[in-house]
Order: sequence, then structure tokens, then C-alpha cells
Amino acid sequence: MAGTVVEWYEFFLYATAATLVFNKIFFPESADPLDNIIKAFLTYAVGFIARPIGGIVFGHFGDKYGRKGLLQVAIILVGVTTFLMGCLPTFDQIGYAAPILLIVLRFFQGFAVGGEWGGAVLLVAEHAPDKERGFWASWPQAAVPAGNLLATVVLLTLSAVLSDEAFLAWGWRVGFWLSVVIVAIGYYIRTKISDAPIFIEAKAELEQNAAAGYGVIEVFKRYPRGVFTAMGLRFGENILYYMVVTFSITYLSTQVGIDTTSILGLMLLAHVSHLIVVPLVGGLTDRFGRRPVYATGASLMIVWPFVAFPMFDTAQPPIILAAVILGLMVHALMYAGQPSIMAEMFPTRMRYSGVSLGYQVTSIVAGSMAPIIAATLLLEFKSWIPVAIYIVIAAVVTLIAVAALRETRGSSLHDLDDMDRARTAELNAAGRK
Repeated sequence: MAGTVVEWYEFFLYATAATLVFNKIFFPESADPLDNIIKAFLTYAVGFIARPIGGIVFGHFGDKYGRKGLLQVAIILVGVTTFLMGCLPTFDQIGYAAPILLIVLRFFQGFAVGGEWGGAVLLVAEHAPDKERGFWASWPQAAVPAGNLLATVVLLTLSAVLSDEAFLAWGWRVGFWLSVVIVAIGYYIRTKISDAPIFIEAKAELEQNAAAGYGVIEVFKRYPRGVFTAMGLRFGENILYYMVVTFSITYLSTQVGIDTTSILGLMLLAHVSHLIVVPLVGGLTDRFGRRPVYATGASLMIVWPFVAFPMFDTAQPPIILAAVILGLMVHALMYAGQPSIMAEMFPTRMRYSGVSLGYQVTSIVAGSMAPIIAATLLLEFKSWIPVAIYIVIAAVVTLIAVAALRETRGSSLHDLDDMDRARTAELNAAGRK
């Protein structure tokens, strides 16, 4: 979890900076502030496009060599790219080369984060007891709001103590440079972990029987239902999260007129609540099942925008905070159970590849596009109603995926591996005939 906090701190530092800073210093001036925000969101989306590529590469080698080593590579790569972002010259200094360099670094940052998630959650899920996997595997998920909280604290502090001119000129860079210290701490902690016994057994078996197969092709060949169900589960959840933590900043600043420091302060409090709730919801999935908890979250997602945007429009900080917290509570009902759900879909020999595909590929059409689509709808219609309809459509897609999901609460990963061996043996026997 500690290492994952580092990864998401750096990923979300970019997200917040894209809304508050990058739209002002990496692009030429525009008459409508939403124009440059959309451009900044496009560079933000590059990280999401890179994430499935990272998931495929890291998943392939993670299934072959182990989770730990790949996680150490990921944390170094994301740290280096984030530090270099803090060193970039602005548009006024080098013109269009500035956003181009930003896009290149964002790609490699997203590539590293794409490989991070699968390894992190599997280290926990594969160590966890069968009856408590939902709770323990949700802790790396709690690293997401923790990383976002850390990024918000840094930018909030800098924006509060510096003038607007100083913050835009150099203050924002400090948050990116701090990644060196945070990465060093995260890397050290990751030297103290080890792969789970079930993976060590699967690795030894794979070395003895190379024909068993692993990686992306094998996952699609053997478990396509699991991959597409995971994508559907992820679709609505991923869109909701970036609507709550990214687009809401845009809406509050451009439509409601809330200042930057106030918005970041509200987000800080919301991230604290999210951090607390995620493991609690993970425990609920062990008690009541994966499907009912997830279905509740997807259903409430349909309601949230019609409640939240009128609350935003009041311009009252306590009411705005309540709307953001409500969104993150709904999100937690879906997000907390994902590691256990996806780990229980795939056998150990291809689990890293399977969960990375299901989780990361969806981000291209979900989280990466959500702020762009929402900002474009707002620019075109000057109303939040089309944005709300977009959120409802995403929730319906996820509800369909929940309907297709098999309940796996309390299931054994060893039994899943045994069934995979038997199934593979039958297919091989049929192939020989």
C-alpha cells in the first residue's frame, strides 16, 4: 500500500495540476478558459492510454518472474518521469515543444502506473485468507485516495503560502520535485515484501511445464468472459471517480466561481473520508458478497449527479463538500471490491495479466475521456444535465456487468488453480484427439 500511495500521488498530482496550472502555462492563451482546460485534459488522457500498455507488459513479466521485482521497476520509473515534469519549460519559453515534452513524460508515467496496480493488489490478495480477501485486498485501493490526499495537501499548501504569480511561475514544480523523496521511501518499503506462496508454486509449475502458458494471449484465449466482465465493472466506477475528483474542480472553478485554495481544501477533506471508507466497504464484500455491494454502488451512481450538481450550484462549501463525499462513498461501493473480484476471476499463472487488462484497458474509454467529455458537454450546452446523463449511461453499463458477474465471496485461489489445471488438461487432450 505504501508504494502504491507513491504511484498515485504522482499520477494525481498531474491530474490536479492539469486543471489548475498546465492549462495556463503549457498552451497559448484562449478566450474561453474551458478551451485550454480541455487541452490539458487531453495530455492528462495520454497517461490513461499508456496504462493498459504498461499493464500488458508488466502483467506478462509479472506472471513469469514475480510481482515484487516489477513493482520496484514501476515505482522508479514513475518517480523519474514525475521529477522531470517539474523541470519542464513553459509554452512562453519553448512554444509547442513544451506540451509535446509533457505528453511524452505523461506517457511513461501512465505506463508505470499501469503496471503498478495489478502487482500491488495481487501481492495482498494472494496472501490474504479466503474469507477475508475482500477486506485485505481493498487496502491497496485505499492508497488511491491516500495518494490523491497527499497530492492535494502539497498543492494546497503551496497555493496557500505563495501568491498566484509565484505558484504559477515555480511553486507548482515543488510538488513534482518532492517525488524523489517519496519514491525513495516507497522503494525501501518494497524491498521488505515477498511474493505469495501460491505464486511461487505456480511459477515453479510453469517452469516445469512451459506449455501451460501465461500472459495476455493466454488470458483472452482461456478466460475472455472474465476480462470483459472486469472491463464492464470498471467502466462506470472509473468514470464516476474522475467526475468527482477532477471534473468537479473544473465545474466549481469555472461555473460556480470557487477559488483554488477553497476547492483543494474541500477535496482534502473528501479524500480523508474516502480513505477511511474503502477498507470498510472491502469488509462488507466479505460479509454480504461481491455482487450486492457492487450493484448498490452502480445503482446509486445513477442518482448522484442529479443530487450533486444542484448542491455544487449553491456555492456553499459545506454543501459542496457533502456532494463530493457522497460521490466518493458511492464510488467506494464499487472500487473496494475490485481486487478480490478480479483476483478470483483468473488462475495464478495468468492473474497479473488478467487483472491488469480488465482494470487498465477500460481507462482508455472511461477515466481518460470522462473529464474531456464532461467539459465538452458543459462548453456546448452550458448545463450540467447532459453531464449527468453521461454518468447515468456509464452506470447502466456497469450494472449489466454486475448481472453477468459470478459470486466468488470466500472462494479459494488454490481451488481456482486446480480447476484451471483440469480444464487445461481436458483442452489439451481434446486437441491431441
